[in-house]
Amino acid sequence: MPDEIKPNVSEAPTHDAQLAAENIAAGEEKAPQVDFEADYAAAQKLSVSEIDRTGEGAKAAEAATAPKYEVSKPEETRLETQATGNPDDFADMAKDVAGSRNEGVASIDDDLVKKALEKGEAKS
Repeated sequence: MPDEIKPNVSEAPTHDAQLAAENIAAGEEKAPQVDFEADYAAAQKLSVSEIDRTGEGAKAAEAATAPKYEVSKPEETRLETQATGNPDDFADMAKDVAGSRNEGVASIDDDLVKKALEKGEAKS
């Protein structure tokens, strides 16, 4: 069912639209007829392409989005550490951490490591 457009001269966004609205209001031009339902139905037909109505659309989409290079799967590495109970191992690790610039502690020396070991020992 076509609807009649009733333009408002004061709401026309451009000079051409304002002139058209004035001519329609004066009766010099006919107001356009718009069939919203027919336009909507036509838009629905155009929203799906012909290739998508067949199985070829899925194949074309898969081919277009397929990776161009083979990507290898990452290998999982497992790191297992054994507790040695040797304080020298801790001292070596502490020295390695001291060399790191993005850690909060600026320097660790042997005295600090000894104090940490003493505090960590259980008292009898």
